[in-house]
This record gives sequence, C-alpha cells and structure tokens, in this order.
Amino acid sequence: MPTPEIIAHRGASGECPENSLAAFARAIDLGADGIELDVHRTSDGTLMVHHDPAPQHAPLAALQGVPIHQLSRDALRTFRAFGEPIPTLEDVLTLVSRQLVVYCELKGVGTAAPACALLADRPAHAAVHSFDHRMVAEARRLAPNLPRGVLQSSYPIEPERSLASVDGRDLWQQHEYLDQALVNAVHARSGRVIAWTVNTPSDILRVAALGVDGICTNKVALARTTLGL
Repeated sequence: MPTPEIIAHRGASGECPENSLAAFARAIDLGADGIELDVHRTSDGTLMVHHDPAPQHAPLAALQGVPIHQLSRDALRTFRAFGEPIPTLEDVLTLVSRQLVVYCELKGVGTAAPACALLADRPAHAAVHSFDHRMVAEARRLAPNLPRGVLQSSYPIEPERSLASVDGRDLWQQHEYLDQALVNAVHARSGRVIAWTVNTPSDILRVAALGVDGICTNKVALARTTLGL
C-alpha cells in the first residue's frame, strides 16, 4: 500500500483552533506532510486565513456578522477565535517556511490573484484548490506552474473531466464519494486524489487501501498511527 500524504485540515484542528498559527505549528510538530487552509480577501487586499466568510467572536457588536471582504486587515487583527488571532496567509507562510506543503483553498471572491502572488515561487511546497472551479482556472492563467486542484462533494460520472477543465493535478474528493473506480480514473490521467475529511481509523484505512495520494484530516496523530507512520 503506498503511503499517502497526511494533510492537516485547517491545521491540527482536532487539537487547536482551526486555521490558527497554533494549529499550523502543531501540525508541524505532529509530522504532517502538508496543511490545508482557507483564504478570504480583505477590503484592503490582504488574504486572511479563515473558513467562514464572516468571522465570529467580533470585538465589537458593530463588527459581528460583517464579511471579511468588507473589513480591513487591521480590523480583523482585533478578532479572536477561541483566544487565537486570525492570521494572514503571509503569517502562515513565514511560520511553516518550506517544511511542508501549503494547500490553499480559494474561498472568497478575488482570492486567486493575491494567492498566486504569494505562492507562485514555491510550486514544490504549495498548491491551490477550490469548489469554485472558475477561481482555479484564474490561478492557471496567473501562475501556470503552481499546482491546482478542484474540490468535489458529489460523485462525478467522469471525475477526470473536472481536472482536465483547469489542467489540474489534485482532485479533492469527499471521502464518502470515493471508490476504486474514481481513483483509477484520476490516476489514469496522471492526476492525484486527496480524500477529505477523514477522521476515523476505519475510513483512514479504507481510503489508503484505494491508493489515494493524500488524506486530509483533523486528526494528524491518529492518521499517522493508523497507517503505522
């Protein structure tokens, strides 16, 4: 059985607040091969690492529920999620350097260009992906050497076509919609399959046996122990 990459979903989010510097530092300590994170663009053009379009835990009632794209970087610096500040993508890149691969999910509108600007010079240590395949196509235009992926939460009849449409490398497939035929189809076009989000020993062993190339998990230590790493 080939050994898949262990990718820490929003960092070591099973132990630390997700998408925080603490979670990414812990992922390094646990021996993850990569981290997965989400980015949104602020009103002044900074990429903030956060999952939801509007952050919770606002310091002022007037800021509660305001989406990231309407807030400045300085305003977002005042938010705390379970005691942790919201980092910028630059903060995360400085922390991890090139110790592991940074898989950047393009969440908010207008994130492709600034993400490519930050990641284009590290194609061996970074990649972008998104549910919005138009943003992945934009990344292809802006940084053709940066690896790309598409996210899917359904079972496509021809899974390789989604990758081909953006000249992508990685198919991020929800693990419940993953079988041998899908893995074989993607591998036949020299693509890779990353299963998400896989958090139990039985599911970790099942997707590893299918020959996936990466396992995105909240539980890095569990995944490594289950696979005997």
